Amino acid sequence: MKKLVVAAIFSAALIPNIVLAGGNPHFIGPVTAKFAAPPANQGSVDVCWKEAGVGNNQSISYLASAQSATATYVCVNNGGNCPAAANKVNFTGPVSKSGSFSSAKNGAINACLRIEPPSGDALDCPGQTVTLSEVRYSDIGVKDTTNNIEKMTVYINGNDLSKTFVSCGD
Repeated sequence: MKKLVVAAIFSAALIPNIVLAGGNPHFIGPVTAKFAAPPANQGSVDVCWKEAGVGNNQSISYLASAQSATATYVCVNNGGNCPAAANKVNFTGPVSKSGSFSSAKNGAINACLRIEPPSGDALDCPGQTVTLSEVRYSDIGVKDTTNNIEKMTVYINGNDLSKTFVSCGD
C-alpha cells in the first residue's frame, strides 16, 4: 500500500511538469507567404506563421519551403533592354530556409523565414546584367522539425505565388 501511495504522489508531482512542457504543438491560423518588401532581394518570399503549445522557453526548429520554384532570368543590356538572343533561362527546383526560434512564456512562436528563388548564376551575360524576370513558387509551407508537424499555405486560386519583374517579350 505504501508503494502505491508513493507512486501516486510521484505521478501527481510530474503532471504540472508535463503541462508546462507543452505537449500539444499546433499551428494557429494560416501560414502566409508574400513577396518581401524592398529593398529585400527581388523575388524573395517571407513565409510566416504562429505556432502554440510548444512549451515555455523552448527552442523549436523550422523549415520553410516551396516544393517547386521556377525563376526565369534574362540578360539586360546597359540600355535596360533585353537583346533578341537566346538569353532567357529557367531554373527550377525546391527551395527552403531553416531556422530556430524560442517560444515565449506563453508557449507560442510567431516567426517568419525568407525563401529565395533558384539562383541564376549559370546564365552568362557578357557585358550585360543577369536579371530576374519572373518567379513562381508552388506548394509553400512550413514544418516544425522539432515536433514533426507541418502546415501549407492556402490560396484561393491554387497554391502558387508568382510575380513578373521584367518583361522582355516572347
